[in-house]
Amino acid sequence: MLPRRTRNFVSHSEIILQNFCTRFICRIATHRASFCTSLVEAPKYAELPRKLQNSERKPFVTGVNELKRRARLEREMRQEVREIILHPPENGLLVKKLVPVAHEVYAARFELFHCVSRIVESISVHSCSLCGEVHVGPFPHRIHTCDIAGSPSSKEHNWVKGGVEHVLPLVESFHLYDRLGRAVSHEERLQVDRIPGIVELCIQAGVDIPEYPTRRRAFPVYNIAGKMIDFERRYPRDDTCGKDIQPFGFWERSTSPRDDNSQSSASDDLQDLAVRGMKAWKTMQSGTLKLMQKYAVKTCGFCPEVQVGPKGHRARICQAYKHQLRDGQHAWQDATIDDLIPQVYVWHVKEPWDSKPLVDRLKRYYGKLPAAVDLFSQAGANVGEDYAGLMREDIAVPELDEEKWVV
Repeated sequence: MLPRRTRNFVSHSEIILQNFCTRFICRIATHRASFCTSLVEAPKYAELPRKLQNSERKPFVTGVNELKRRARLEREMRQEVREIILHPPENGLLVKKLVPVAHEVYAARFELFHCVSRIVESISVHSCSLCGEVHVGPFPHRIHTCDIAGSPSSKEHNWVKGGVEHVLPLVESFHLYDRLGRAVSHEERLQVDRIPGIVELCIQAGVDIPEYPTRRRAFPVYNIAGKMIDFERRYPRDDTCGKDIQPFGFWERSTSPRDDNSQSSASDDLQDLAVRGMKAWKTMQSGTLKLMQKYAVKTCGFCPEVQVGPKGHRARICQAYKHQLRDGQHAWQDATIDDLIPQVYVWHVKEPWDSKPLVDRLKRYYGKLPAAVDLFSQAGANVGEDYAGLMREDIAVPELDEEKWVV
């Protein structure tokens, strides 16, 4: 049996050890909680999708297995002689709740192009004549990303003056008088008008433009055993879509009071133009997403060709990867909003006027933005939190002599 003093010493040692372990565990828990909180509050940076090679196909919106399942189901339904229920817009009728959205998108596109055309007169836009890369700002960047056939070995860009067409690229589509009619053939490719794809989407969703008449059905189309049956006359007598078209000369739209008022009330304030343009950009993006959920848009899996409608055209004009095996036909698949409204991303810094031209060694500290958004940002508009992960404005850009000390 141990003496009393020894037993007291052992009990005191156990108490001290227990208190030390308790304080150590509490400290670890506190540091862990603060670390988890910092992870939650830390900004989430977004990365742009990888640029596809010429031999790669665009990713499918719907999985291949799901497409095969739908094809088997449609094939089984066509074998049965019965009516297949169709809902707007598949039956030729308009989706009533999306008609105001189509008008908003059409007006927002007009406002967006007007604001961009005015702002590019004050803020420089540069474009590479070799690869087509775009830069918005007073000085073209010196980042070596020109990596195409024919570019110099240093991968430096050959900059030229850019314009609205570089900030907002134009994607065209064949205009369809009847969206449920037959597809445009190869022989008709020069006879059918090609208009911007976003405008064609708005027309099919309910916007009436006199220059581009379209068929509006009063009665739905029926699908019996896979065959479309239309009981309506093909060309109704009350079709007055072309009342404002000149009967001779070039087809010109009669000037409406709305256009005159919009031009005369345009403000010369650069920041006001940027705010209006940013609002129009967001309206066009959100409205187009709503329209594409109901109205089908097709794109080629290998080239930028787009066709608004339930099926693609049959013009043999594809010159992408292995087009000889398809006899020039496009590899049609469901389109995304980036196919209809291409996103041209440019390098972005917080204060482009106070810094020197962007250099290649510091490119990992720079952010990126769509060209139109970056143009509005430099003109004084507030971008918001939608592009916070791409802008990276919370990262301090070091100097060249400080970059080697960055951890």
